Amino acid sequence: MSNDDIDHVRGAANHLIERFGAFDGEAYFACFAPEATFLFHATNRLLGSRAEYEREWASWVDAGFEVVSCATHDQRIDLVTPDVAVFTHRVLTAVADADGTHDLVERESIVFRREPSGAWLAVHEHLSPMS
Repeated sequence: MSNDDIDHVRGAANHLIERFGAFDGEAYFACFAPEATFLFHATNRLLGSRAEYEREWASWVDAGFEVVSCATHDQRIDLVTPDVAVFTHRVLTAVADADGTHDLVERESIVFRREPSGAWLAVHEHLSPMS
């Protein structure tokens, strides 16, 4: 496992975060494998696929949700196997909804898998509030 692998995972993670922060849903969701799973503190269940998360996202948008900005801090990448990596960080996000703008301070883990094409796609995301 090389530094190049770590750089590629970091690039994939930063691209995902940038697309989220830009509220570019199409490019954001393209960062995830179709079978990716999602565990968010703001939902009451595991979202079992990218399509399920896209439907949840659409319901949030319909209710007035919008990402204003997103910043990442304290990044760490652990290569578990040559084709699986765990990315963790602290994420500061500003979101807007029907009640106004809110700042969120959270911790996040994203599991990436290297595809046969060489691209790294996210296969699991877990987001928790920081106390």
